[in-house]
Amino acid sequence: MALKKIINGLVFQEDGSFVTKTVYICDEKIVSEEDYRNASGEETVIDAAGHYVIPGLTDIHFHGCMGSDCCDGTVEALRTIAHYELSQGITSITPATMTMPEEVLTQICCAAKDFSEQADVDAADFCGLYMEGPFINAAKKGAQNGKYIALADTAMLNRLQEVSNGMLRTVAIAPETEGALEFIRENSSCVNISIAHTTADYDTAKEAIACGASQLTHTYNAMPPFTHRAPGPIGAAADDSHCMAELICDGIHIHPVVVRTTFKIFGDDRIILISDSMRAAGLDDGQYDLGGQNVTVKGNLAVLEDGTIAGSVTNLMNCVRTAVHDMGIPLASAIKCAAVNPAKAVGIYEHYGSLTPGKYANIVILNDNLELKMVFHRASLIE
Repeated sequence: MALKKIINGLVFQEDGSFVTKTVYICDEKIVSEEDYRNASGEETVIDAAGHYVIPGLTDIHFHGCMGSDCCDGTVEALRTIAHYELSQGITSITPATMTMPEEVLTQICCAAKDFSEQADVDAADFCGLYMEGPFINAAKKGAQNGKYIALADTAMLNRLQEVSNGMLRTVAIAPETEGALEFIRENSSCVNISIAHTTADYDTAKEAIACGASQLTHTYNAMPPFTHRAPGPIGAAADDSHCMAELICDGIHIHPVVVRTTFKIFGDDRIILISDSMRAAGLDDGQYDLGGQNVTVKGNLAVLEDGTIAGSVTNLMNCVRTAVHDMGIPLASAIKCAAVNPAKAVGIYEHYGSLTPGKYANIVILNDNLELKMVFHRASLIE
């Protein structure tokens, strides 16, 4: 049995605090001190004095990186994505599709099934897919391809779930579109339903949440604004104690004061940090594509030919750094929103999202400037 313990670090706790303590690991799982002492095997000791010890992050909504995109529909693309994400301290992922025809989504789902069956210690754990489109409103399509927008279709969802072996974790939907509320009622017990690319007013969004929707997709983007007379879907989500809100903290999509205000409205128990990155993440400026549309990347900004923001070019760990360093979000809150909350949202918190005995030893060690020092994936050190 392989034994490891991480000593002297400031360890992130499930309640959001940091405590100086030891993390005990047997084989690929975190264990209690008692179980560790009762185990036998060669021991490795990691001294994390002066460093933060946090759970590996979970990005539930991003499209690609390093030149690959989920919509490429290949195992190779998913492997490239998962390798990069792990190298950045993001140890579990549910990459997102785009608004595509069913035959393309089917290809993506087949690749997801195949990749999920391949163990790779050097790749982030592939925990499912985020289906962003085609069940959206053309008026708020953003960077989605309007040619392939479709009405909510439970039969399509079932077909995709079958070929993916149940890998669809989240489905984005515009609740004001025809058949959407019925779709939410029918499927919210099986998948995480997120309100997205929508013109819904407060009452419609509130009804969608009552039907089972439990999340807002990239809050503030591709939806009506939150105003004092028309609170829209953001107001409806804020009113419901069980509804989560995704935020892209890349410094481009949302102004820092809006990020801070959103934390005050929702609290750090109900915010999910996402990167929403596209294939240019990790690469240089240049010309790329997103969902079959041309994208120009310059610095942190990625735009379509008409100037529409086309996802981000960062990663979730960088979003955590931006939230803390540039937006005034406490580190503990940022970690909760990038590790705990996303894992809960997509139903994988039993195995991911905290440093609790029984969970996978997906662990990141950061220095006081939040720079990566070590990444462990199922207890293996990633070089």
